[in-house]
Amino acid sequence: MLLSAADQPWKDKESAEWNEDDTRQVLSDSPWAKTVIPSVDNSANNGQRRSGGGMGRGGGIGIGGIGIGLPGTGGMGRRGGMGGPAGGGYPSGGQRGGHSSDPIQPPTLKLRWESASPIREAELKARETNAPSIDDAHYAIAVYGVPDRMAQGNPETLARQLKKQATIKRDGKKDLKPSSVEVLQREDGPVVVYLFPRSQEITRQDKRLEFGAQIGRLHLTQFFAVGDMVYKGKIEL
Repeated sequence: MLLSAADQPWKDKESAEWNEDDTRQVLSDSPWAKTVIPSVDNSANNGQRRSGGGMGRGGGIGIGGIGIGLPGTGGMGRRGGMGGPAGGGYPSGGQRGGHSSDPIQPPTLKLRWESASPIREAELKARETNAPSIDDAHYAIAVYGVPDRMAQGNPETLARQLKKQATIKRDGKKDLKPSSVEVLQREDGPVVVYLFPRSQEITRQDKRLEFGAQIGRLHLTQFFAVGDMVYKGKIEL
């Protein structure tokens, strides 16, 4: 969704002057915050159910040889307002009427360019005390609304796998790869944070950035327009 300047009144204000609507827009629908519905690879689910009659070994489904689980039960409630109501919108395949061909439906994810100052300031205004901690040496993109069952298991093993499956693409330049990934378990649902080193500088000349990642069976792609990611006359990443 493209917003005109008139639709972004917060851009002409100091963050201290933002009202509740301004703050909400920065965090949910701004150059640094996007809504994404990922594509889902259902083939692995159907194949494993046909061959094993279940969700795979240990109740999880292996991605790239590592069990990034989709266990049949459990986990914390999902982040309210970010991925839909807890337990809804992401049914386990093969549960309705016992049909193994039932596809898994994708959740709605929220992406935030977490290291950008407008996002950090909006989180303070919204009193999001559990916002991810980001250091000055990294660009950070956070994914909210990931189903709990997609972020279970050993956090370090999961983070290593997710690190291999994420990039920021720029036209005519080498892809940026995350230096690390953090999987934060929160009471309101897991948050996946991708950290990219600022030593590989992103500039206005890069124009358009394509963030791509795989989380379990979810494949997501989102474009960011660098020229729009400006606050107080400065590119904020």
